[in-house]
Amino acid sequence: MKFLVLLFCTVFSFTVFAQAPKKATPIKKSVPVVVTKKKSTEKLVEITTEYGVMIARLYDSTPLHRDNFLKLVQEKFYDSLLFHRVIKNFMLQGGDPTSKNADSSASLGGGSAPGERIAAEFRPNFFHKKGALAAARDNNPEKASSNCQFYIVQGNKVDTAQLSQVYQQSVKNNNPNFIYSAQQKEIYQRMGGTPFLDQNYTVFGEIISGLNVIDKIAAIPTRSGDRPIKNVIMKIRLLN
Repeated sequence: MKFLVLLFCTVFSFTVFAQAPKKATPIKKSVPVVVTKKKSTEKLVEITTEYGVMIARLYDSTPLHRDNFLKLVQEKFYDSLLFHRVIKNFMLQGGDPTSKNADSSASLGGGSAPGERIAAEFRPNFFHKKGALAAARDNNPEKASSNCQFYIVQGNKVDTAQLSQVYQQSVKNNNPNFIYSAQQKEIYQRMGGTPFLDQNYTVFGEIISGLNVIDKIAAIPTRSGDRPIKNVIMKIRLLN
């Protein structure tokens, strides 16, 4: 009898175990996908003067000018050169190698680095707003840039009538496809710049820190040839 009871309990126990529902598989919670912004590859350079420090971002969309400028910076080409031409409410120009240790009476602006000019890289989204970093040039028909001289825009605030005049001039110059965006118009009105240079000189970067330094340098008294009475010496280094 004991054997039968034991057998029955064993069979019942096995039957209950065999028929028990399987343990439910836990539902995995969905993990939100985090989209990380791609880091910008644009290079930053630091321009140091006794009037303060400016940080400029170089555009990837103007690779010829970017790479040429970076090469000169890494060679310390610009160290001890001058902002030799300063015009208030317009721009600061520098990078002439003959400006290093130049006599106060020396005529500056005609120097260049070894090599050829840099082919123009006009881009409709890069314009001469305040802080624009652009390449100087002579009057060559291709509008190719100096291989070392550059300028930084100060400019004035610009109204829509002035921008309309610039557009009409671009049509006369066989460049009718250049039209200012709403954002560009707003920036010109709020920050200022020099729109009459747009699509005529290559803009290859912009000052992202130190816009007040532009104003300080632009306010310096100048002599004939727009050269500051007191030398404005620069030093440029790569930040990244």
